Amino acid sequence: MKEYYLNKYGISRNTKAFNYGIIKLQGEYKLKVVVAYSGGLDTSVIVKWVKETYNAEIIAFCADVGQNEELDGLEEKALKTGASKCYINDLTEEFARDFVFPMMQANAIYEGNYLLGTSIARPLIAKHLIDIARAENADAICHGATGKGNDQVRFELTAYAMEPKIKIIAPWREWNFKSRSDLIKYAQDNGIPVSSTLKKPYSMDRNLLHISFEGGILEDPWSEPPEDLTVMTNPISKTPDTAETVELSFEKGIPVKINGKAYTPANIMRKLNEIAGNHGVGRIDIVENRFVGMKSRGVYETPAGTVIHNAHRALETITMDKEVMYLRDSFIPYYSRLVYNGFWFAPEREMLQTAITESQKFVTGDVRVKLFKGLCSITGRRSEYSIYDENIATFEQDTVYNQADAEGFIKLNALRLRMLANSKQKRY
Repeated sequence: MKEYYLNKYGISRNTKAFNYGIIKLQGEYKLKVVVAYSGGLDTSVIVKWVKETYNAEIIAFCADVGQNEELDGLEEKALKTGASKCYINDLTEEFARDFVFPMMQANAIYEGNYLLGTSIARPLIAKHLIDIARAENADAICHGATGKGNDQVRFELTAYAMEPKIKIIAPWREWNFKSRSDLIKYAQDNGIPVSSTLKKPYSMDRNLLHISFEGGILEDPWSEPPEDLTVMTNPISKTPDTAETVELSFEKGIPVKINGKAYTPANIMRKLNEIAGNHGVGRIDIVENRFVGMKSRGVYETPAGTVIHNAHRALETITMDKEVMYLRDSFIPYYSRLVYNGFWFAPEREMLQTAITESQKFVTGDVRVKLFKGLCSITGRRSEYSIYDENIATFEQDTVYNQADAEGFIKLNALRLRMLANSKQKRY
């Protein structure tokens, strides 16, 4: 008779891993586990491995966040692999509306470059994992993130924020497989249909906001990425030789129209991905600091996100008060780390979001951008809430601004510097 153990960390047949809180489960008891499932190599192996290792009933869950992967036949594949049920949920509108756009209001950008494309999708997926676990009265959830990366943290922090006693199975931290070749062999030995081969050079993750490429030749930060390493953007050599102008309209910091036509949040992303991607906009090559401590090199394509980010900042320059902007901008590094590290459902992120939403009350108007050979250039901005006053800003003659007033302004600001210079603290 197999014996299984349930404790505060998860579920295991290995009692040596735990020293307290163990409940023995004997006989025909079946755990019910909700597995984050994509139909790829890792999650296909995970379904069978978890089912056998934990004597578990598997509920597969695929989150459609705009990855454009073929979803036809996915349910059938999950059931053949060993799942008793498979959910395939279209989350694209929720993703854009409730996750991407609020983050864009914050102008969140990690370490000066990364628009957080993978990071922001994880809390949404984990949220729905928990929702399904609740609906199915499941014992645990399971994800395929490795023990080296950020995703394990993002999934699990969200899960614990929603269900503090949820049990989490993370096979990459438990099983004896060491590489993709091990998984491919296991799949072949167990009749699991997968399309992966040992020659696949990169790890890719795609959603409405971006696609990431990691691994393979990219692990050498001196190696130039191949020009054809593109999915969402054209290589620069294949982009049009004529620039394209796009007008993006915002309401309270949220993009709502493209060239005067209204779109849903997800379709705003899709349309801009198509337009900007055609011109090679949004491709970056960076080395970032993972939450777990190591550095990681990746190539990211974020066409729609790049246009929205640049246009949003441009609109803020004419609609946002100077001190409000400085204060909001001071939040950006901290807010971005919260998203990157998986703290989307933490109270500090929600508090910051409330302040950010308040800052966006008058960020309404239109921005004109020019797309050409990978560049996204701002060529115009307008708003009924504009603070910009041409009569004051002009270099021509005016009757509004008395330039002589600047002398007193400068002397007042220089007062403390003059006092230092007159004291024994004089440094220059």
